[in-house]
Amino acid sequence: MKIAILTMGTQGDVQPFAILGQALKKRGHQVTLSTAKNFAALVKSYDIEFLPIEADFQEFMNSEEGKKMMKNPFRAKKNLRVWVYPMIYNSMKIFYKLSKESDRVIFHVKTMGDYFADQFPDKMIKANVIPAIEYTTEFINPVFSALPIPSFLNRLSYKLSDLGISMMMKPVNEFRKSEGLSLKFKKPTLPSIYGISETYLSKPKDYSVSTHFTGFWTTTSNIELDKDLIDFITRGTPPLLITFGSMTFETKMDLPTAIENLSNELNVRVIVVKGWGFNSTKRLDENPNIKVIKSAPYDKLFPLVKAVINHGGIGTVSACLIAGKPFFTCPVLYPLGDQYFWGYIGFKKGIALRPIALKNLTERMLIDNAQALLSTETLYTNSLEMSKKIKSENGVERAIELIEENQR
Repeated sequence: MKIAILTMGTQGDVQPFAILGQALKKRGHQVTLSTAKNFAALVKSYDIEFLPIEADFQEFMNSEEGKKMMKNPFRAKKNLRVWVYPMIYNSMKIFYKLSKESDRVIFHVKTMGDYFADQFPDKMIKANVIPAIEYTTEFINPVFSALPIPSFLNRLSYKLSDLGISMMMKPVNEFRKSEGLSLKFKKPTLPSIYGISETYLSKPKDYSVSTHFTGFWTTTSNIELDKDLIDFITRGTPPLLITFGSMTFETKMDLPTAIENLSNELNVRVIVVKGWGFNSTKRLDENPNIKVIKSAPYDKLFPLVKAVINHGGIGTVSACLIAGKPFFTCPVLYPLGDQYFWGYIGFKKGIALRPIALKNLTERMLIDNAQALLSTETLYTNSLEMSKKIKSENGVERAIELIEENQR
């Protein structure tokens, strides 16, 4: 089949889809992944066709306008016309053209593929890694999980996502008008797949039978760890790893100083995966007990470390789960965003500490939680047990089976 994969967002919204696309290509399908142009190198590294969108969601999220919108998306209307509306309109034009030319379309909800799916519903499949759209009573909308919303309002919390999407209808209507499509339409009911492990989060009983949690969409990286990184790791006991993702972030402490003091006080070596939030790491670069890197394949790196302090992105959390490493989540997106949600599940399952937003974290809190993370034996026992269960799953294979069903 000729398969189109449509996605938008940050790296956590793109990489799982690229992994899925690579596996589909190996099955003999013709695959084109369309997303923002800044992910060209990432997508091409998975040896699949790439159709760029003239939009950079990650750049927008890291801009002052994007930060304001994340803090309060319902009061960011002035940014919509300048930043968001053109991005949606232009991307939908490209997504729609590719979809018309394809036999099967796998789309992330952020692409607004729902709003042209009525034209060919039989070939459209929703695909996501965050269950933030489909209503359920079993857990709160992950995007709002850090807010003090009582559990009896779980189902209602998903209406907040609908409100956010309703703010985007102007470019949607402009797109449909430009393509000669009726402005009066109904979004079709579509099958849905999630790159989520049921070992970590059970599929809600009130979800549709056509909704599936397949397991995480992961693969073995073909990139090896740098020799100097391996040398650092093997020079002593397994180090603590710290990463806060690729987005900029706010913190009340001097993070390099806090990490250095953590290393000294706990007598632990540290690997820091540098994100955009680290303005300067010069003092860390000069510390022989701390190794700062720009990036590394997590499937190769995580098995070699002791534990992980991270931002709570599902890609990073899944890497911890597969490697059997306990973690402490410090959400960068807070109180809105799904990072707290994934970290809190880990806490409830006894494989992680209770999440604390990075912007609320003090140096003392960071050090104390790092000490607890490194010394609580039950975290390690539980993490290894969960790793065994998750490794027995094959999320990519299951997703492909569902995609290939009822081929035409």
